Amino acid sequence: MLVVPLILVAADAPSLKEGFWSIHSVRTEQPSGKQRELVRSICRSHAYDDFVREKLKKLPPTCKIITDNSTGGVTTMETECTVNETVVHSKTVTTISSETAYRSEQHTTYTPPLAGNSEVTMVIDEAYKGACPEGVEPGDMIGPDGKKVASWKH
Repeated sequence: MLVVPLILVAADAPSLKEGFWSIHSVRTEQPSGKQRELVRSICRSHAYDDFVREKLKKLPPTCKIITDNSTGGVTTMETECTVNETVVHSKTVTTISSETAYRSEQHTTYTPPLAGNSEVTMVIDEAYKGACPEGVEPGDMIGPDGKKVASWKH
C-alpha cells in the first residue's frame, strides 16, 4: 500500500516550511501484531502540499467523508469506503506542532477483515531538516535505500 504523506492542515495552523523533511512511519496490523517501520524523506513546497491536499479530497465513488474538522492546528478526518465486500473505516488526526513538525495518527478497521487485517494503525512523524539537496525537487521522495522517486511534476 502506498503511503502518501498526510498534510491535512487546519486553517489556523502554521504553514509547513518548504524544504527537505524526514518521514518516520510505523504501521501496526491486527490481529497479527505485525509492525512495519519506514524512514524516508521528501522535498516539499507549498505548491506540492496544495496538490496533495486536493488529491486527498478526491475520494473514489465508493468512499464518503464522515467528519472533517479543523481547529487550532489539529485536523480530524473520518472516512468510510467499501472495497469489494469490506467496509473500511478510517479516522486520521493530524497535529501540527509548528511549521517544522507534525504528526498524523490513523486508525483503520476492516469489516470483514481485508488481506488478513481487521485493523491497522499508522503513526507518521514528519520533521523539517533543511533545504532540499541539489537535484531533489518538490514531490521527490528519497527511500531508505537512497533511491529517488518523483511523485509530482510541476
